[in-house]
Amino acid sequence: MSPRAGLDAETLVAAAADIVDQEGWDALTLASLAQKLGVRSPSLYNHVNGLTELRSKLALYSLESFNGELAAAVKDAAGDDAVYALSEAYLRFAGNHPGLYEATLKDQSDPDIQEAASKPVDLIVGILQPYGLDDTEAIHIVRGLRSLLHGFASIQSKGGFGIPLDVRESLRLSLGAFMAGVKQLSVRRGPASE
Repeated sequence: MSPRAGLDAETLVAAAADIVDQEGWDALTLASLAQKLGVRSPSLYNHVNGLTELRSKLALYSLESFNGELAAAVKDAAGDDAVYALSEAYLRFAGNHPGLYEATLKDQSDPDIQEAASKPVDLIVGILQPYGLDDTEAIHIVRGLRSLLHGFASIQSKGGFGIPLDVRESLRLSLGAFMAGVKQLSVRRGPASE
């Protein structure tokens, strides 16, 4: 069977992204994708070797999209401003693309996905350089920041911030407290040795 004209792996991934953003990660099946594309499920096997490969391609696509938005947000920022800009971009991506955001957290056993998943970590480590953290501290802080942001994203996606206060202000206050702690790490250690 020859592949249908206009149908390729990129088209499948884009349609899969629409499904997961609209209906959630678990709604993505080969049947739901075929229905969205107006083809029969067997036609999809000309482009992917099943649901597992499709989900891997979608995870990679989601990480690349996520990384691109984070990098663009911090392009002209430094210090606390970069942390705030990255945080707002993180939450914006999670809010605008809930299914793709969920895909960024999926199985990362594939080497290409591992490489893409390391980019936000590297980006945040780079942002943290002015704070004089050693490599181990930087990774701990990255984990803390990602946890803070994931918590905000998760609660917001479930409509959990019901009190009529500005969520962005809650984020800024939380980040301010977090970053004050980061700054204390280098103060306690003293000047960096040369």
